[in-house]
Amino acid sequence: MSPFDKTMFDHLPSHLDDLPRIRVHETAASSRLSEADFSEDTPYVVRGLVSDWPMVKAGNESSDRLRSYLLDFYNKKPLVASFGAPEIKGLISYADDMSMNTVQRRTDLLDVFKRIAASEADAEQACIYIAAIAQDAYFPGLQAENPIDLGGHKAFGRLWMGTRSCIPAHNDSPANLACVVTGRRRFTLFPPHVFRDLYLGPIDNTPAGRSISMVDTRDPDFAKYPRFREALEEASVAELGPGDAIFIPPLWWHNVEGLNPFNILINYWWRRSPEYLGNPQPALNHALLALRDLPQDQKDYWREVFDYYVFRNDEETVAHIPTGKRGVLDKLTPQTAQNVRNFLMRVFQPRR
Repeated sequence: MSPFDKTMFDHLPSHLDDLPRIRVHETAASSRLSEADFSEDTPYVVRGLVSDWPMVKAGNESSDRLRSYLLDFYNKKPLVASFGAPEIKGLISYADDMSMNTVQRRTDLLDVFKRIAASEADAEQACIYIAAIAQDAYFPGLQAENPIDLGGHKAFGRLWMGTRSCIPAHNDSPANLACVVTGRRRFTLFPPHVFRDLYLGPIDNTPAGRSISMVDTRDPDFAKYPRFREALEEASVAELGPGDAIFIPPLWWHNVEGLNPFNILINYWWRRSPEYLGNPQPALNHALLALRDLPQDQKDYWREVFDYYVFRNDEETVAHIPTGKRGVLDKLTPQTAQNVRNFLMRVFQPRR
């Protein structure tokens, strides 16, 4: 790994200027990284990782050439795009009444591309944003022509396309490799433990299923969100151009800005844990339902129970139970994990 990256920061906001730059990986061959690279626990940038992709080369020719290239693969399936007024300055977040500040509509990619092309010269561009479109579902053959080696992991790419945009800090449970196809992207990253200082919005009212920070990282209101200064003390930042990629380990918070009038990014998610294990987010939702509003003495009891069975989970927990008879208290297997799912399905059957 090289020292922190000092390149590409032409118009960095002053409050981000002193942040350390995200490390730059110097050793990867084009479109190849190893499993060891993806086992890292801190983010890093790979300059030029996908610069040989045909779609990156098309974008380097012109925006119109890239749009034409993608339309050749597009299978005409309707997709969902978000539209926002120029006044939101690309920030996809909450309005004053906590509704979303963009409107989602089913549309066609050709229409979206026409709207973007017509607005690229606008100083105050309206927000048009398409999130997490699966390559294989909408662009058959695109990934085969623009391949990537994920160190043995299997993942299908997802496209994020639009005008200038800012997606507030959020995180993902899987590991994430994000590759810039066209435009410039700024990533501001925060380690997992700073979530309290990000002023997260509602869990059940989000733009795309993950809680987002209510702070505009580009222009934070420190009077309203004073602890965000503490989050910035542990943040790091990078700007990526076409062909560059960034690896984001699980649970790292990332604020993502599309800095050009037309931006496309493709990302790949994969789990480090076995596929048969569950997703922690529904467990949090169920804990809100089942535990949060109990009397404090009962909450204290369940906190100890969770620590005993889930978070500490050492040999003392099960030493008194014969080996082979510990059920779900033993290390989960595909079969015992399915047993848990079957139990939960019975528990959550609608009551008559």
